[in-house]
Amino acid sequence: MRALLSRAPGGPDTLEMGELPDPQAGPGEVVVAIRACAINYPDVLVIEDKYQFKPQRPFAPGGEISGLIETVGEGVTGWRPGDRVMGNVSMAGLQERVAMNVAALHRLPEGRSFAEGASLLLTYGTTIHALLDRGHMKAGEQLLVLGAAGGVGLAAVELGKAFGARVVAAVSSDEKAQAAREAGADETIVYGRAPFDKDQSKALAEQFKAAGGKAGFDLIYDPVGGDYAEPALRSIGWEGRYLVIGFPAGISRLPLNLTLLKSCDVCGVFWGAFAARSPDANRAHIEHLFRLWAEDRIAPRVTEIFPFELGGNAIAKMANRGAIGKLVVEIS
Repeated sequence: MRALLSRAPGGPDTLEMGELPDPQAGPGEVVVAIRACAINYPDVLVIEDKYQFKPQRPFAPGGEISGLIETVGEGVTGWRPGDRVMGNVSMAGLQERVAMNVAALHRLPEGRSFAEGASLLLTYGTTIHALLDRGHMKAGEQLLVLGAAGGVGLAAVELGKAFGARVVAAVSSDEKAQAAREAGADETIVYGRAPFDKDQSKALAEQFKAAGGKAGFDLIYDPVGGDYAEPALRSIGWEGRYLVIGFPAGISRLPLNLTLLKSCDVCGVFWGAFAARSPDANRAHIEHLFRLWAEDRIAPRVTEIFPFELGGNAIAKMANRGAIGKLVVEIS
């Protein structure tokens, strides 16, 4: 089968089309013919050997897919060839077929495209876990979302509104601000591009503080990191929760005296480990997301679809922080 392969560490330009053996469905597995693969920031990191784990090469990046079941393995019930499915895989999305354990499968609802199906689980799964399990969000609270026009950022805006928060979306351009408003943000902040000097950092903190008001933000959702983190933390309220999602702008260096002065929590969010450790809780969250999706209270925003051969371009756009919403590679 064809696959877009990483054969050595490097950027998106090092990916090349190649061949891998066709997968076989083992006990409890199905083989899925992949139709669409969404691109996420881990795809940028994993091909450079900068992610939490390093797959054996050659491998195809991409962890979020949708497609059709081709074959079912021994002991599989409730699934049959031709079923439309969506799910997460371990860095095997940019290839024509993949063997998956049925525990990782979800049915793609009728009326939803393969591109939409490939774009829901990772971003919204991360975010519902972050807001409810790590952030203990309650209706009426204030939520600041950094990087609010990316996949996880827009998910945080939508879910924040669905859970009754006032949402302030911070982005890097007017175009991204418009996307955040369309997703339901109550207010937007357009910030500059890091790195920031001391005066620029202070000015950004003042922007965040003005948006949060005297009480400050109850929750801050940070999928950006870098020089944006400290100004955001300075706008947090008493006993607020700072949710650490990712670091495309660099690993943050937070002055811990601020956590003491605000009596606030800094909470790491690692959805993949949560899903593995607490599969029942994760599946309950996914069912909650499907209900919100059916009610049109959330909806993955697919802004660009790339052909299979140009999947590296999608990863490059993600690396350059040029994405609004979800970038999807069409496999077939």
